[in-house]
Amino acid sequence: MTLIIPPGPGRLTAELQRRDFEVIASPFTFSFRKTAATLRGLWELRKLLRRLRPDAVQYHLYASALAARLSTLALPLRRIHGVAGPLYLESPLIHAVERLMWRLDHVIICGTEHTSALYGALGCPADRRPVATYGIDIEHFAPDRTADSTAATDDGAPADRRAKARADLGIAQDAFVAVMVAFVYPPRRLVHRGRGIKGHDILLEAWRRFRAEHPGAHLLLVGGGWGPAGEAHRRDLINQFGVTDDRTVTWLDTVADVRPCYIAADVSVSPSLSEGHGAAVGASAMGVPSIVSDAGGLPETVDESSGWVIPRGDVAALADALATAYREFEAGQLAARGERARQRAVDLFDECATAVLVADVIEDSVLHR
Repeated sequence: MTLIIPPGPGRLTAELQRRDFEVIASPFTFSFRKTAATLRGLWELRKLLRRLRPDAVQYHLYASALAARLSTLALPLRRIHGVAGPLYLESPLIHAVERLMWRLDHVIICGTEHTSALYGALGCPADRRPVATYGIDIEHFAPDRTADSTAATDDGAPADRRAKARADLGIAQDAFVAVMVAFVYPPRRLVHRGRGIKGHDILLEAWRRFRAEHPGAHLLLVGGGWGPAGEAHRRDLINQFGVTDDRTVTWLDTVADVRPCYIAADVSVSPSLSEGHGAAVGASAMGVPSIVSDAGGLPETVDESSGWVIPRGDVAALADALATAYREFEAGQLAARGERARQRAVDLFDECATAVLVADVIEDSVLHR
């Protein structure tokens, strides 16, 4: 397998090279501007692909999909489009373009049933839009909230991971803790104008209402801004909602390992305006039930026994769902809901099963072209 990715150092490049994959810097920057450089970059990418002579090209994200489609026209290979989330299809302009452009894909591997249905509405036959969830490493993301005689602190004493996680985060041991794990994306120009797609503003407004009646609860936000514009939007949210002065809210920047945050939490919240499966899969694998919006593929991540689905953008509904989760927390019922969430993740979102399915789809496309 050869991977063509944007030039320059990065964590992805380093990890791929560590695993001995062949990595080639793309001659195209995946930035579509009305300049001669765009045409030159696409031509250089085409020349590179002709030299490599692959049987199939698989691509992710919309800019790379456009680049791969255009640079491989008339080349004897299979085009495999992997779709993580539906955001680009929510743009009226791109939606209209995709009504024609999807026909250049031999197969569209959809990350959610929702995305597959969207392509079905554009005319794509069912056999060309299989669903393969992005999945998660269910062994790495595994719950462990009880004291474990094999787990120890630095001095060798038995440790309760949940207690330690909360202590490290400065959160009271008896608090009801809601967690949201998501980068902060800046408002987009073409979709959900003026709103961040992950719904941080919706959660922060709902939290204002919820905490008024539940002062002992705590909100843990995990994720920095995506790029300078995203970080600027995060700072605006912090100022708008007075996060710095609110002792019931902790907002961490992006962390290398989110598992301690889930270990500390009682419920996960994904109030997105647009989403694939998002953080709800990771939360479920960690045994944390989720409150999700009805955006995109999020409703596919929970059922009535493992979480709650609310209308996107509905602050009152989110505050009510938090109150419902709190009542189950007080009644000692929330942990059982988390166990069912974990089983759902094992059954539906194991990345090993996804990898096999994707490999089968690609192989079948190549063999039966």
